[in-house]
Amino acid sequence: MKQKRILLCLLLLVATLLTGCNIRAINELYCIPSRSESHRNLQSQINRVMAGLEYCAPNVGENRQTVQTVDLNGDNEDEYVLFARGTAENPLRLFVFSLVNEEFVLLDTIYSNGDAFDQVEYVQMDDRPGMEIVLGRQISNQVVRNVSVYTLVNNQIEQIVTASYTKFVCADIDQDTRSELLILRSDPAENGIAELFGVDNGVVERSQEVNMSEPADAIKRIMVGKLNDGIHAVYVASSINNKAIITDIFAMVNGVFTNVSFSNESGTSVQTLRNYYVYADDIDEDGVLELPDLITLRSPEDQSSPESQYLIRWYAMTSTGAEVDKLYTYHNFIGGWYLQLNGNLVNKIYVSQQGNAYAFGVWNDDGESVQRLMTVFALTGQKREEQAIIDNRFVLKRTESTVYAANLDVASATYGITKEELLKSFHLILQDWNTGET
Repeated sequence: MKQKRILLCLLLLVATLLTGCNIRAINELYCIPSRSESHRNLQSQINRVMAGLEYCAPNVGENRQTVQTVDLNGDNEDEYVLFARGTAENPLRLFVFSLVNEEFVLLDTIYSNGDAFDQVEYVQMDDRPGMEIVLGRQISNQVVRNVSVYTLVNNQIEQIVTASYTKFVCADIDQDTRSELLILRSDPAENGIAELFGVDNGVVERSQEVNMSEPADAIKRIMVGKLNDGIHAVYVASSINNKAIITDIFAMVNGVFTNVSFSNESGTSVQTLRNYYVYADDIDEDGVLELPDLITLRSPEDQSSPESQYLIRWYAMTSTGAEVDKLYTYHNFIGGWYLQLNGNLVNKIYVSQQGNAYAFGVWNDDGESVQRLMTVFALTGQKREEQAIIDNRFVLKRTESTVYAANLDVASATYGITKEELLKSFHLILQDWNTGET
């Protein structure tokens, strides 16, 4: 067999030589591809402008690279944006390089005051081709920062918006296919202020100021989504004394920038939540963000946990401030799972925890006795796979360290709870549910 392999290799070698193919050296076959001449030129340009400076990437947001690419003029060729900092007046520098005649040239430089770049976004705010640069800067160790919007006109960077902010977000709020800039900032005389900046035919439009429910420095999370009637909205969740969450919803209603959840226009107010960790979420994945409202459950006498049990009523809001019920869930945040429940059971369901087992049942009409419906198990031991299928149990979900299983009691059939329904109703909680990041 070995001789046959050697003979085959010799035949292949001869065939290669007869066809005129050259055999390259091993180091040629495995060498790292060389960089193009244009990129060597870009590196040379970067080295030139960085003399006496240091790299200074943005601190937050998705765009945190020192060198970033974006099409600023709409020619389908990316410009390169470099973030740097020096020690002279206006120490922050943003360099924009563009490819001209196969070589990169320094197109323009933005000089600005501040200690660091806070956040940068690239969005199209007007009907001209190309992206605008939305640049936030940390002026000092203060909470308030400065944000500016820059656009490229005739190969020159022009500033079209500047404002102070605590948080900002870019989103298409008025649904014109272009983004607007939503500024959230503190006001000494008010809880917090929201303002909307847009660009129409090259003219900057600024909305009226709208009040927030809490100071802007209490913001914990910002989400972009839709109201139940399809209108785009920004959901801003803020903490109340680090014990509760209240959510402001900002949208364009009949052409007016409005706080839908807390405003003179709607006369409504989103309810304060006692569970600090629950935020708005598209819980049913229909494209609309739902808000949570806690419902305290009556605990059975054998409840081992001293804490109250809650159901979550998830509801959506319309642009008029009306609430639309969507669904009900039992969330076990510590265990990392939740269960969608039939709304008909909300007023009489109970949950009892015994170790890693969570028994679900309903109170009878006498209000004293209960009927068991099902039990959910969170199994983590070495024999969790075996434990998940004993005593008529079946597996709901698996993670690397946990097997979630359940069994049904006799009363489950009365309320239409089947194995198939339970499998569809059981979900794992995404990790970012328990964070306060915006």
